[in-house]
Amino acid sequence: MATNITITKDAGANAARSTSQTPRRRLPGWLWFVALWCFGVASAMSLGFAFKLLMNATLFAIK
Repeated sequence: MATNITITKDAGANAARSTSQTPRRRLPGWLWFVALWCFGVASAMSLGFAFKLLMNATLFAIK
């Protein structure tokens, strides 16, 4: 038995209409680079600080 399905709503036009109502804000590539670089530097510095604290704690505990 064959069933004929008719699509009456155009999904592509509806999707295009909904995106035009709310403008999508994209960050430029250089801003992503700067943000990720700052995140990497902050992560490295905090990891180094935690390592320094742990090293000081263990060295003073040995003495």
